[in-house]
Amino acid sequence: MSENNLQSQLTEVYNDLQSSLNGSASEAYNQRRIAAIDSFNKLGFPTTKHEEWKYSNVKNLVKGAYNLSAKKSLQSEGLKSLEIPGLEGIILYFVNGYFQEELSDLSLAEGKISIQTFQEAQSNNPEILNKHFSKYSKDSEEAFTALNTAVANDGVVVNVEANATIEHPIILRMITDVTQENVASNIRNLVVVGENAEVKIAEIFRTLGEHSSFVNTVTEIVVAKSARADYYKIQDDNNSSYHVGTTNVYQEDKSYFYAATITLNGGFTRNNLNLDLNGEYLESFMYGLYIPNEKQHVDNHTVADHRKPNSVSNELYKGVLMDKSTGVFNGKIFVRQEAQQTNAYQNCRNVITSDSATMNTKPQLEIWADDVKCSHGATTGMLNDEAIFYMQSRGIPKEEAIKMQLLAFADDVVSQIKIETIREYLTEIIHEKLG
Repeated sequence: MSENNLQSQLTEVYNDLQSSLNGSASEAYNQRRIAAIDSFNKLGFPTTKHEEWKYSNVKNLVKGAYNLSAKKSLQSEGLKSLEIPGLEGIILYFVNGYFQEELSDLSLAEGKISIQTFQEAQSNNPEILNKHFSKYSKDSEEAFTALNTAVANDGVVVNVEANATIEHPIILRMITDVTQENVASNIRNLVVVGENAEVKIAEIFRTLGEHSSFVNTVTEIVVAKSARADYYKIQDDNNSSYHVGTTNVYQEDKSYFYAATITLNGGFTRNNLNLDLNGEYLESFMYGLYIPNEKQHVDNHTVADHRKPNSVSNELYKGVLMDKSTGVFNGKIFVRQEAQQTNAYQNCRNVITSDSATMNTKPQLEIWADDVKCSHGATTGMLNDEAIFYMQSRGIPKEEAIKMQLLAFADDVVSQIKIETIREYLTEIIHEKLG
């Protein structure tokens, strides 16, 4: 399938929606969706000639053929192998981009939180969509985001009231069922955390089956004054999967945001994490870990945009690249002229265990203010031979010494995860993958 054919196919999906949009096109929500398809048609799919996609080629994705509306109902018994044992919380299941009520469990949701599917919010709470939907995205610049804005299947809209502390994490289980055919889905999530409120949310992506999948997801998170939000993204897909995910975060004064993006498996993974730091005395933390093997490709793009003074951002991404895998890290820090007394730190560290693996890094720092403390850096190298030799001299076999070093390297990120069940699960999976 050529690029034009796929683009036309996606446009047809949008056109099916247009009849319902035109009747109330005056609403901001619908206007943004209509504008987004125009942006997508102008931009087209990116190529390696685009600087932001220089090392990530989507040619094979574009050539693929996918079912764009594969609604399926799965039984809970078929999902046992995909679950995180013992994980409790407010759990919502989505299969091929559509909400599965019979698999979900919202019984732990407290009274000061509203959780609706994306489709429910269109009917029951259009005000929140009019106010926030696509406000923090860059549809005119990013093709995959514009595509999602236009044709999103489903997702979740979370609204946490001011001063509420949500004790249980909100877990979004995103399952792509490709047991019978190639499937594509566009998932849209919106999380609004009110003033002085607190919430933890996790997006967990898994693939069921061996056919190809294309998951294009956009999550927008608003963290109001003095609010706290923890965000986890965990990816464990098959080698035929394509995942393009964008998370846009908007922070206000004295707010706190923490993100951990963990890529365990997936054929092609592109993660965009964009922080709009539009407040004073706020704190932002970005952690990432990726461990591709075989021919897997992982690309992490991050932005920390400081717009106001007296704030802190701290970023640590780490990668272990094996076999013929490839990795990309592009981290940007912007410090606007008004953002005096900003502290912004970025570090990307990578270990390559094979001569056939490749890592491309591009840290960027642009500062217009003069009273700041900022640093960035990226390193890529092999394991420490001296340390391995020392461990061998103490009776530890070489393979075990290498594994211990890699596990310690990854633990800098995993140990920061605050949900104990997820942290223990990741430790076990990483231990198995590193062999």
